[in-house]
Amino acid sequence: MGLSEIHPFFYHARIEQKRLFRTLTDLKDRNRFAKQRDLTNTFPFTCKKHQSLLRRKLGNSDPQLQENKITNLKIATGEIDGVIIKPGEIFSFWKLVGRTSKEKGYIEGMQLKMGEVKTGIGGGICQLANLLYWMVLHTPLVVIERHHHSFDPFSDSGRTLPFGSGASVFYNYVDLRFYNPTNQSFQIKVWVTDKHLKGAIFSNEEMPYSYHIEERKHQFLQKDGKNYRQNEIWKKTYDKVTGQMVKEELLIKNFSEVKYPIPINNEEISMNN
Repeated sequence: MGLSEIHPFFYHARIEQKRLFRTLTDLKDRNRFAKQRDLTNTFPFTCKKHQSLLRRKLGNSDPQLQENKITNLKIATGEIDGVIIKPGEIFSFWKLVGRTSKEKGYIEGMQLKMGEVKTGIGGGICQLANLLYWMVLHTPLVVIERHHHSFDPFSDSGRTLPFGSGASVFYNYVDLRFYNPTNQSFQIKVWVTDKHLKGAIFSNEEMPYSYHIEERKHQFLQKDGKNYRQNEIWKKTYDKVTGQMVKEELLIKNFSEVKYPIPINNEEISMNN
């Protein structure tokens, strides 16, 4: 057991150490991070649109935390909306959003941390990272940093995307980053409505390819008295003119402990079994 697990002081000191290290290592790429934004004009070609529900049943969690999350999402989307990723540039979630704080208007929301569901200032903005990651998978942008929680806390009520297709973020060293290897530029638009978090990625030129994401080998299983879930996420690339698939690649292999009863043979298995 490390010192950070023994006393909260060491835990928080370790976090700040990691944050400082990330800040220093980013200095070499400081001119490559996307920062230009255009809130007036939108690029003409649509790459991908998506939306996710702001409110859905999450176990026995306090519904007020979802209302707080919406407040946090409105602030965070305001920092990303309109950003342009030029050729050779890197998108960094935290370089745009910055540190979440009370001074910026962020409030207590739900966070997944150290294998548990907790609360913290700015909690809930992982939903924005999830949305961005899913949309990026449908473009030629290349994900260079993405993290996923090692456990699944809630069942699939209201979930529309495959398990394990989201992205976890924690300032500033657990980031979502993607790189533009093309000769065209991309623009991200994100906003919050009464019921949904919405987003779209646009490009300044027509893309020659379309993309399809699919889940394979999904299953629940038990091991050493615990319940787990696993799957694979694959990406297929198609030529828009011929309709032919030109590439197929495995993006993610997920294997996570689940914190809820799982359906096996159409029956619910208690976590106590």
